[in-house]
Order: sequence, then structure tokens, then C-alpha cells
Amino acid sequence: MKDSTEIFRDAPVPKAVLSNVIPSIISMIMVLVYNLADTFFIGQTKNAFMVAAVSLATPVFLIFMAIGMLFGIGGTSLISRMLGEGKDKYAKKTSSFCFWTGIAVGIIAMIAILIFVEPLCRMVGASDDTIDFAMQYLGILAFGIPFLIVSNTFSNIIRADGNAKKAMIGVVLGNITNIILDPIMILVLDWNVAGAAIATVIGNVVSVAVYMHHLLSKGSILSVKPSDFSASRKIVFGVLAIGLPASLNSILMSSSNIIINNMMSGFDDMAVAGLGVAMKVNMIGVMLLIGVGIGIQPLLGYCYGAGNRKRYMAVLRFSCIFALILSAIMTSICYFGAAPLVNAFLEEPDAFTYGFEFSRILIISGPILGLLFVFVNAIQSTGAAVPSLILSISRQGIIYIPLLLIFRLVSDSAHVLVLTQPVTDYMALLLSIVLFILTMRRYFPADKAKDETIQEV
Repeated sequence: MKDSTEIFRDAPVPKAVLSNVIPSIISMIMVLVYNLADTFFIGQTKNAFMVAAVSLATPVFLIFMAIGMLFGIGGTSLISRMLGEGKDKYAKKTSSFCFWTGIAVGIIAMIAILIFVEPLCRMVGASDDTIDFAMQYLGILAFGIPFLIVSNTFSNIIRADGNAKKAMIGVVLGNITNIILDPIMILVLDWNVAGAAIATVIGNVVSVAVYMHHLLSKGSILSVKPSDFSASRKIVFGVLAIGLPASLNSILMSSSNIIINNMMSGFDDMAVAGLGVAMKVNMIGVMLLIGVGIGIQPLLGYCYGAGNRKRYMAVLRFSCIFALILSAIMTSICYFGAAPLVNAFLEEPDAFTYGFEFSRILIISGPILGLLFVFVNAIQSTGAAVPSLILSISRQGIIYIPLLLIFRLVSDSAHVLVLTQPVTDYMALLLSIVLFILTMRRYFPADKAKDETIQEV
């Protein structure tokens, strides 16, 4: 434990940031590759309806990933602050609470999806041409939801005790398993969308196995033992205070995807397929930048828990610079590489045209996304529930959805609908900066910070 948290407390700021951010970015790359692999190999069937079906089912799948984020982000924030305060027992109890509660929610969700799979697929916009594929894909994924939730929970929580590399290993091995199985099950065995779903479930099982091996070892301060389970007010509210806003953001993102998919289906299924692929191309930049924000949150949380404001601000400054540089690089890659990237998934001319044009619209907000995710995670690291909630319901909710509806009323263009996301991102960045300033003034003012020295950048 001393070795794993020593870097939070004592390492030079660049080393502390990069040692946490790089494994997180690698994890996000693997998540990205896995997402792209599913669509790529489904695309090799030359059936655009299958691509559209997977795109339609994905928002439902993401809702349950959001539950994993509830326990993962909320648990990480609380655990890192508890470790900074030296309260190791609470960290152990929080970890066990997140594990067992996540499994219980996962089992309930699995049963619900199996019962209501057809109306769910209709609700997200499946047409008569895509409904069977969407039901098959989502119905199989349902069996893996408990593993999906636990995997997403502990890919975050394990970072809280300084084990960013072990968290990365779980993500990497799970996604490599998925990527290897995809071509075998989709193309060789000719299982199509069912093969993609089975590969996803097995990949999450492998990730959970990796995390369980670590959590049950003597080297981990975290726990999944039933004897350590506690649903005390401090733990429950501590996890939910940050977990709910983070989860709500993902749920609203899924909901907004469902809304825009329904709007796109009013044009044609090729527009739906094109948007699904464009979102995946945009994810190349987004996922890496999310990795920066997620990577620094445990480090910032530890600094906050220890009352070390000077180190906290030094970490934040370095992270902002790094995020801006990475944002510029990823924006260039996604913009200039849009055509070959979209062509890898779609060959049907109309679907390709939609995908290419939508990709270039979505990446308009690329240059500022890194900063947005840094400030979002900086706010979460302090345990500031209200600012986190405001930001979460704003970006994909009270900003995005009204803008989407307004754009739909004033224009009959699919391209204008896609423009909603970049406009929202710029507005969300301004809001996040304002909320961060207010958060620091209330939760972490200079006069309440401990007088601790740090190694400067």
C-alpha cells in the first residue's frame, strides 16, 4: 500500500500525473479498439442493417455501463479521499459495498432486459428491417450485464489505491479477448450480431476475473469480502454524491443518442448507420481525452483528502497543458483521417457519405474536449455533489436535448442535428470552468489547505 500511494504524495507532479494518466489512456484505447472492432467486423458482413441495429442497441448497453460508472466514479472519489485522510478501513468497506451492490443491480437489470427486449428495441428506434438484429444483440448482452457493471466499477476503483497499471491490465486483457473472438464468431462461425454480443460478454468476464485476482490478493487494500460490506450513511451517500451525477451524465448521453437515432431514422436507416460510425470515429479522440480526466481524478482526490491544495493545483495545471496538446493531436487525426476511418466500417455509398460528413462535424469540439474532461474530474475529486450534478445534467441534458429539439424545429437537415453536440461541448466547457471556480472557493479554499511542501513541476 505504501508503494502504491507514495506516488500520489511524493512524486514530482509530471511523473505523478503521467504514471496515472498513461495507463488510463491505454485502457481507453483498448475500450476504443473494442468498440471499433465490433462495428468493423459487423461491417464486413456487408449488411448495413446489422451496423444500424448495433448502433441502435448501443445506447441501452451504455445505460448499464453508466451503472458501473455510478459505483466506479463515486467509489473512486470517496476511496481516494479516504486514503488521503488515512482512513483505510472506510476504503475497504466502500469497495465491498460497490461490488455487492453492483452485482445485485446487474442481476435485476439482466432480468428486466430479457423480459422487455422487444419494446426496448422499438423504443430506441429499431425499424422492421433492424428489429430482429437489435433484439438478438441486446438479448445476449443482457446475460453479461452483472459482469459489465463489475468490470466498469473496478476498472476505476482499483486506480484509487494507486494501482493504475493493474486497472489497465484488466481492461486490456478483457478487450483483447473480445477483439480476438470477434472475427471468429462474427465471420468464421457466421454468428453475425450474436457473435459480437457473445464476444463482448466473454471479454467482460475476463476483465472481472483479473480484478478479482487482484482484490483477493494480500497486496490490495481494497476488498470484495461480504464481511467488509457496509451500507452506512457515510458510504452510501459518499458514493452516490459523485457517482449519481457521473452516471446520470452517461444515462443522459444514452438518452440523447436514442433521441437523435429516432430523429435520424426519420431520414433513413443509412443515416442511422452513418451516425453510429461517425460517433465511433469521434470516440478515437474522445476516449483518449476521457482517459486523461479519469487518470488524474484519484491523484486529485488524494491531494484533496490530504489537504494539499498547492499540489492539487500543480497537478491540475500540468493536466490542462497535457490535455490541450493531446486534444490538438487527436482532432487532427479524426478530421483528416475521417474518410479512411469511415470507409473501414461502411462501403454502402449513402451510409459512407453520412458517416464521413457527420464525423467532421462531431470533431469540431475536439480542441477543447480535453479541458472539459479535466475540469469535470477535478470537480468530482473534491466530492462536490451539487456542482457535479449541475454539470452532469447540463452537458447531455438541459443543454444538449433542448438544443437538439430546437435545431430539429428550425432545420430539416441531418447535419444540423449532428452539430448539436459540438455546440453543447463548448457551452459545457464554459459551465465547467465556472463551476470549478465556485467549487474551489467553497470546498478547497487556500486558508483551509494544509501547509505542505511539494516538488514543483
